[in-house]
Amino acid sequence: MPTANAPFVPPGSGWPEDPAAPDTPVAHGTGDVVELAAKAPDLDELSARQSVCRACDRLVEWREKVAVQRRRAFADEEYWGRPIAGWGAAEPRVLIVGLAPAAHGGNRTGRIFTGDRSGDWLFASLHRVGLAALPTSVHAGDGQRLIGARMAATVRCAPPDNKPTPLERTTCLPWLAREVEMVAPSVRCIVCLGGFAWQGVWPALKQAGYGVPRPRPKFGHGAEAELVPPPSAAHREPVLLLGCYHPSQQNTFTGRVTEDMLDTVLTRARDYGRV
Repeated sequence: MPTANAPFVPPGSGWPEDPAAPDTPVAHGTGDVVELAAKAPDLDELSARQSVCRACDRLVEWREKVAVQRRRAFADEEYWGRPIAGWGAAEPRVLIVGLAPAAHGGNRTGRIFTGDRSGDWLFASLHRVGLAALPTSVHAGDGQRLIGARMAATVRCAPPDNKPTPLERTTCLPWLAREVEMVAPSVRCIVCLGGFAWQGVWPALKQAGYGVPRPRPKFGHGAEAELVPPPSAAHREPVLLLGCYHPSQQNTFTGRVTEDMLDTVLTRARDYGRV
């Protein structure tokens, strides 16, 4: 008799790049997220705690339902089925922020921006500009690594219809704010993929101690804003915030986003990060 599909990979059970252990503390509500994010002693432990969060009932139910039912093309693959932690360099010069993982992308592969068409475009561009070791990102443990860069998301679980609710974004905010705070000493440039990520990063920046412009700049492809670095930063020069259209299938198929457009923004981020 075939074994039923598991709703998620148990922490510490051998999945490649799993940041968590069986005893990693689990957030079961908003208060837990606030406390566990604030008290994480380092980036590794923060990533571990992000990856086992169960604070949002709707998102937990959806991500695990997808992991059990699976898409036909991936029916024989085990799904991660857990939140997607931040990933990349521990002391990045460039921080890339997206909205949320895809149901059959990161929710399947266990790595942010991995396993879907958007990720294919993003990693190909990162490789072309020298921020990724390989042109593809297929699955956690495939040998891919970021060079001077890190990725995070405003919401860590795959949401139904790719649309987290305002409450879910607010609940997840402490994970992002704490990660932004931890990497602030080295970060010179932050790239927001899409308007939702642009909106979601501002409260995280404020909580992390950045000085932000007022009024808030509007999102657009190639939009730029200068941020005052927090006291923890290893430099006092402005940190550059860049807007970039999301390389979604809708955008790439219609030509709203091209390879040159993506490369231009990421080259700007790379070069500013070297200053």
